[in-house]
This record gives sequence, C-alpha cells and structure tokens, in this order.
Amino acid sequence: MWPLIKLLPTKTHVPFVSLARLFATLSLLAVIATCVGIFYPGMNLGIDFKGGTVLEFNTGARTADLAKVRDAVNGLNLGDVQVQRFGADNDAVVRFQTPKGADAGVVAGNVKGVITKALGQVTFSRMDVVGPEVSGELEGKGLLALFTAVGLMLIYIWFRFELQFGLGAVVALFHDLTLSFGLILFLRLELSLNLIAALLTIIGYSMNDTVVVFDRLRENRRKYKRMPLRELIDLSVNETLTRTVITGVTALLALSGLAIFGGESLRPLSIVLLFGIVIGTYSSIYVASPIILLWGVRRDDEPAKPIGPQPANALRP
Repeated sequence: MWPLIKLLPTKTHVPFVSLARLFATLSLLAVIATCVGIFYPGMNLGIDFKGGTVLEFNTGARTADLAKVRDAVNGLNLGDVQVQRFGADNDAVVRFQTPKGADAGVVAGNVKGVITKALGQVTFSRMDVVGPEVSGELEGKGLLALFTAVGLMLIYIWFRFELQFGLGAVVALFHDLTLSFGLILFLRLELSLNLIAALLTIIGYSMNDTVVVFDRLRENRRKYKRMPLRELIDLSVNETLTRTVITGVTALLALSGLAIFGGESLRPLSIVLLFGIVIGTYSSIYVASPIILLWGVRRDDEPAKPIGPQPANALRP
C-alpha cells in the first residue's frame, strides 16, 4: 500500500469536454461577480496602495517580539498593520495606516507608546510617511507588472504553439487573476505588494500547467490525424492528469504548512497562492482547452514518425 502514489490510476477516461459548457457558465458568473465587486464595494487596499506610516525600531540586547508588537498596534484600530524583522533579531519595522483626517505625527506617537509599553525601552531610528503619490505610483506599477506578465505569456505561447493556443492561455490567465481578486474581495484581505507577488506566481504556475496540456495536445494531433478534436482534447487532458494532480498536491502541501505556521503576515499570501494553484489547474482544463475547441487547430501537420524495432547490435555500445 505504499507509496500511495501507486493508488492513482495510470489511465483515466474523464469526459472533460462534455462538462465544459457547465463549468464555463459557472466561471463566467464568477468573473462577472468579481468585476462588480471590484467597483462595489471595492478592493480593501493596504498601506502600499493607500498610504501610511513606517516606523523602524531597535530593542537593544533583546529580541524583538513581533507578535506582541502586532497585537499592541492592532489595539489602536489603524487598519492594515504589518510588522517585520529586518537585519538582526533586535531590528524591526512596523507599517500602519493613518486614519483619514488624523495627524500622522499624533498617530505615530500613539504607536510608539504602545510599542514601548509592550516591549519596554526601544529606540526608534526612522519614521517615513507613505503619501498618496507614492502609493498611487506603486498601484500603477503593480498593475503594469500583472499586464506585462500576461502579455509576455501570450507572445511565448504564440511562438511556441499557435495564436489560438496563446489566446486560450491568456483567457485562462485573466480568469485566474480575476477569480483570485474575487477571493481577496470575498475574504476582505488587504491588497498589498505581497499579494501582487502572489498573483504573479499564480500566473507562472497556471501557464506552466497550461503548457503541459497544450504540448500533449500538439503531440496527439500529429499522432491521431482523424480523431475528432473533442476526443483529442479529452485524451490529452487525461494523459497529463496524473502529473497535474501530483504537482498540484505537492504545492498545496507546502503552502498549507506556510498558511498554518507562517504567522499572520504570511497567511494572506499563502491563502491566495493555495487558491491560485487550484484555480490554475482548473482553468487549464476548463478554460484554456475549450478555447482551442471553439477556435479549432490546423490538422495538416506532418504525422509523427513511429520508432520501429531496432536491431539487436544497435543497442550495444
């Protein structure tokens, strides 16, 4: 009974294409709901995109207890609070939002007070205020990074396969990004640069999974010249299914550990990545592949040359 990998079937015959219409409808409804939610009630922007204050401090000979700092600052109800260690164990930085209409200096003084009360005597070395201009610039660069990544993926698939493959992959990427934003909206997670990094990672994983399916589809269309495209897609997805499941489960196990033991600062990142792994696998099957079915592919490629039996002496060194 071990390893458990042997319990997975070597061949599957799941009729994926026959369920494509149902799942396409569900995906479309989810995308529409997310697009509505982006405008109302809107994204819950964090310090990186909304502005706030950054404080750096040193605890001297003592190790900075980040959990105590986070709990103390959260008690002031300042919204998104980020606490991180940088450099040595006694150096830390805290980022927090300044309420609208409040004086940044007064709020920073209150934060310094609760940190000192929680940790004892500390030395504050730097205080910076992230204004709306800086946060607006970060927001623009974050969105530019996402769209640039999608555009580069389109060019890559176009050159490696055909244009319709590239369009199918890009539609799947937009689907994954939109639903990932939907998860952030639904859970009211703070949209930060960390989550932008998670979305870029999802783009890479989703594209990798899509390329595996497309590569097998390209091989099979040369081997089975007369097979209907629906059956060809089902065959290709089923042949790569075991590999997809193993890769996805491995990534989910690693991210689950990060979500459970990574602490409050890494939990939103790991949650979005967990969702992205699942939705990226789903889109490779029910978004990217059906686009190929709708568009069609050329079937005039040269057939693959079968490898015939080799003479016995050909195997000798």
